[in-house]
Amino acid sequence: MNYTRFEDLPCWQKARELCKVVFSMTNQEKFGNDFILRNQIWKSAGSVMDNIAEGFDDGSTREFVRFLGYAQRSAGEVQSQLYRAKDCGYINRSMFDKGYELAGECRKQIKGFRKYLRDCEIGL
Repeated sequence: MNYTRFEDLPCWQKARELCKVVFSMTNQEKFGNDFILRNQIWKSAGSVMDNIAEGFDDGSTREFVRFLGYAQRSAGEVQSQLYRAKDCGYINRSMFDKGYELAGECRKQIKGFRKYLRDCEIGL
């Protein structure tokens, strides 16, 4: 597995998909006046993508694994914030399920990639 661009990483692509879904949700009329939650969930979703990219460009496997950890935790943040959005009536169950599942897929992919990188580093 030899990636030359962060855009080629499946976990980054999945995080980008999550950002698109979160953007669509936060543009719903019901989300309109809750600037704090809207901003927070948008930043968390963006953080998943951005930390993957930032860690990739560092050049150190150890640092990349660390940044992937930040990305993984940000995906968990999105999941928690989705509960808040659903509980406030800003999104319906279908939107919640879609976002929650995507964030979970991000977490799973990132976790697997972190393990792969750690295992490769040990083998060197």
